[in-house]
Amino acid sequence: MEVNTIRQLELGDLEASPMSYGSVILNKEKFIQTLAETSALQDLTSLKNRVILLKAIISNHKNDREGILNIDTNGDTVSLRRDVLTSELNQILESHTIERAKYYLERLKEGVQRVKTSKINDINLLRWKEYDEIITDSLWIFDKRDASGAHLGWYWGNFIPQIPHQMMLRYTKKNDWVLDTFVGSGTTLIECRRLGRNGIGIELNPEVAQKAKELIDKEENRNNVITDVIVGDSRKIDIEMILERYKITSVQLVIMHPPYHDIIKFSEDDRDLSNAKNTEEFLRMFGKVVENVTPFLEKDRYLVLVIGDKYSKGEWIPLGFYCMQEVLKRGYSLKSIIVKNFEETRGKREQKELWRYRALVGGFYIFKHEYIMLFKRK
Repeated sequence: MEVNTIRQLELGDLEASPMSYGSVILNKEKFIQTLAETSALQDLTSLKNRVILLKAIISNHKNDREGILNIDTNGDTVSLRRDVLTSELNQILESHTIERAKYYLERLKEGVQRVKTSKINDINLLRWKEYDEIITDSLWIFDKRDASGAHLGWYWGNFIPQIPHQMMLRYTKKNDWVLDTFVGSGTTLIECRRLGRNGIGIELNPEVAQKAKELIDKEENRNNVITDVIVGDSRKIDIEMILERYKITSVQLVIMHPPYHDIIKFSEDDRDLSNAKNTEEFLRMFGKVVENVTPFLEKDRYLVLVIGDKYSKGEWIPLGFYCMQEVLKRGYSLKSIIVKNFEETRGKREQKELWRYRALVGGFYIFKHEYIMLFKRK
């Protein structure tokens, strides 16, 4: 491509305009054609010169005062993260051999031309660099909970919205079904609305369930998904009958955030796991919940358990690992254990010095973490 050809490209062949979040929209057909022509060059210097010109077009179109680079609405377009695209072009420019430069060009072309996803999520693996929002490390540190939209921290023991958000991005596709067996204040179903997943939540306490419904309804339902809160005991409720309402037989993700035994008493109801007489009874009750939902989770799909440990009578009780064993007994394999640290909680807010004193006196360490345990149904 000579300079005059590049000029023609500037005037419309590679049409582009900025989007929010630093994205750029390109004419897909022309962009692929340009990458193919560049890759066909046999001289590394000529190839790099073309990439430099292409990079200039993409980075400077914001200054098109005449609006010449408007999107061609009659053809296919592709939206790419501007910073990732620039990085990929720079990688080509940094190549020391023409073979390596062509490899990066072909990889970029394939990422624009095709979409490659797995059966469990919508992540395009050919554009994986654009998903930096998704956490892949096993240590999660959050300063505060997401309080945007309908999310409120009114309910003792509710978990932060970032957890179901991350789990749904990794382990569901749009319009999949998510079941939350301890829905509480509705955090999971609010995230379902945001991400375009259908959600069913089961809550033992009718008053809590009603307030959860009200909060969930405040979240805009742009994807027109179903979010239903049902009052019942997750150990015994007829899940098959619930699913029949929506003409489905299974769900694609189960999220469980049970009480951490008796750390917080959620009700006076004997069916409430927080009222279990001892750890053994708590585990039996929790195991019944797992047994009840497992037949309705698709095989090879995921169950997420969010759980913490407890400290009682001078002894650390590894509640998380006890619950992990209860899940593993029931036809699951363990995929990951994530440690989540959340700096501020309602129970410890403004009591840091008191908790530090208690730790020094009692010889223990202050709880600042929870486990997010990920299981795959066999």
